[in-house]
Order: sequence, then structure tokens, then C-alpha cells
Amino acid sequence: MAPPRTGKSLILHPRILPNGAGADTIGAVHRDMPERSVAPGSLGRRTKEVTMTITGVALVLLCLMTGTAMAQQVTELMSKDLPEHPGKELLMITVEHAPGGSTPIHVHNAHALVYVLEGSVVEQVKGGQQVTLTPGQTFYEGPDDLHVVDRNASTTQPAKFLVVLIKDKGAPVLVPVE
Repeated sequence: MAPPRTGKSLILHPRILPNGAGADTIGAVHRDMPERSVAPGSLGRRTKEVTMTITGVALVLLCLMTGTAMAQQVTELMSKDLPEHPGKELLMITVEHAPGGSTPIHVHNAHALVYVLEGSVVEQVKGGQQVTLTPGQTFYEGPDDLHVVDRNASTTQPAKFLVVLIKDKGAPVLVPVE
């Protein structure tokens, strides 16, 4: 069996561009076995993949420990400054709730217009009635509303909805409330 490899057996070298400038990626050449070399740039991609995997595993473990389901995936579709209203922006996102997924109690500090695309969701603001929405139905939240229920109505099917927010520029989309 070969001895464990140490950092001493690797020679790291910066990648030099044709114009002589250095790049921000590196390659590695094994001193004793050049055939095991790592191409410039591939260390960064691999490191990013490992970091993303570790982050994902940590998030899943954190959710399991706190009893929170992996609730949603948020995708930003569009952001637009509103010059007629200085300091305000329009933000369009989609939210996908996994089966049984939910969001903790929160506020948006924004006007939020919700349009259900797929599945069904249960929504409620403090003082309002709980409603179950299906594709094509809408829901509104004002800047002062406390969003007390936001969950997928199904434990077997995902749900997806479009949200258009008018909010302060740079403000978070969602602020959890305890």
C-alpha cells in the first residue's frame, strides 16, 4: 500500500495567461506521477461542488434538527427599479413548496401579489380568514400584514406560485417573525 499523500508531494503553480498575466485559478502537478495532474481551474470547480454539497447536507441536518421541512425554492425572475417611486423596486419571484412544505410566520414589508401556478396552497394573514388557493387563484398581502400561514395544501404534490412584490429597494423579501 502506498504511503498517504501529503502536501509536499504536490507542486501548485499559478496558471499564466498568454499575455503573461496570472489567472485566479490554479492547477496541481504531482511531482512523482505527472499523469495524476489536475488541470488549471478544475480545483476551483471541484471545491465549489464539495462546498455546495456540504452546505446542502448541513441545511438538511439543520432542518431535521429544528423540525422544519425543506419548505421552498425561491427563484428571482425579474427586478426593476421604480423611478416614479424613488427607493422602491418591483420584484417578481416564483416560490415552490415541496409536498407538506411551509414557511414560518413572517412579514414582507411590501405589497405582495400571489398567483398560484401549480398545486394548491393555504394562506392566511393575521386577522384574515385561512384560504386554500388552486391554480389561477390570487392572494394579496399588504406591507403591514403578518403572514401566519403559508403552506402546501398537499403532502404528496408540490405547489408553485408567482409573487410580485413592490418593496423598498434592497430590503429582504421575507423577514421571519417569532
